[in-house]
Amino acid sequence: MNNRVWFITGCTSGFGNILCKQLLARGELVVATARAPEKLEALRELAQTPNQLLILKLDVTKNDEIKTAVAETLKKFGRIDVLINNAGYGATGALEEVSEVEIRRNFETNVFGLFEVTRAILPTMRAQKSGHIINLSSVAGMVAKPGAGVYAATKFAVEGMSEALSGELAPYHIKVSLIEPGGFRTNFAGSALSVAPPMKEYDESLAKIREMYATISGHQPGDPEKAVTAMMDLVDHAHPPFRLPMGKIALASIRAKLAQYEKEMKEWEKIIEGTDY
Repeated sequence: MNNRVWFITGCTSGFGNILCKQLLARGELVVATARAPEKLEALRELAQTPNQLLILKLDVTKNDEIKTAVAETLKKFGRIDVLINNAGYGATGALEEVSEVEIRRNFETNVFGLFEVTRAILPTMRAQKSGHIINLSSVAGMVAKPGAGVYAATKFAVEGMSEALSGELAPYHIKVSLIEPGGFRTNFAGSALSVAPPMKEYDESLAKIREMYATISGHQPGDPEKAVTAMMDLVDHAHPPFRLPMGKIALASIRAKLAQYEKEMKEWEKIIEGTDY
C-alpha cells in the first residue's frame, strides 16, 4: 500500500533520516520533523513530487510545536497513517554520576515527548479507525546494563506505555509496535550520546563499559539501512509483531534475560504462589 502518510520525529540523522529517504524512494508521503528543520532540506531533492514531502519544525519537548506540526500535517494531507516515534538520545553513567538535570532531560525527550506526540495524533487515528504507531525502544528497554540505567528506565517506560496502549487501541484497528535495536551504526554512540562525568568510585564496575562506549561508535554490528527496511516491512505486514528486536546482540540479550527470569520464577514458585489469600 503506497501513498500512506508517515509522521516521523527526529529526522536529522540515524534511523529517522534513513527512513525518510527509503520512504520517499517508495513513493510514500513523508512528514519529516526535527528541531532544526533546515538540516532536512536535502530531502527535497529525493522527493518524486513537491507534494510528497512536508518538513516541519518539531522539538518533542514543546507541546505547542507538537500541536502545530500535527495541524500542519492534517492541513496538507488530511490524515496520518503511520507515526514513527524516533526522536531520542542515549545517556550513560551510573545513577550517582548522572545529574538530576540530565535525568530529567532524558525523560523529557525519550518519554514525555514520545507520549505527547502520540497523544496529539491519537484523535486522528481513532477517527480514521486505522493507523500504526511505531515506538523506537531499544534492547535496553528489555535488558538494563550497568552504566545505562537512566536511559534504560526511559525505554522501560516506553515499553510499558506501549503495551497498555496496544490494548486500548485495538478496537479502533490501530496497531502498536516496539522496535528494540541492539548496536547499530548510527550516531547514537557518538554525537547523540550524553556521557556523565565518571566517579572513581565506580571504576571497578564500569571501567569496561566506559571503554566500550568510548570506542564502539562506527563499529556496531547493526546495519541501519537493513533495520529501516525491516520497519517498513513490519508496517506492510497484516499481522505485525508487537515487539521486534533488531540484531543478533539484541536477540541474544533478550533471550538470556527471559531464560533467567523463568529460572527464578521456577525456583521461587511456591513462595510466589504462597502470597495469595
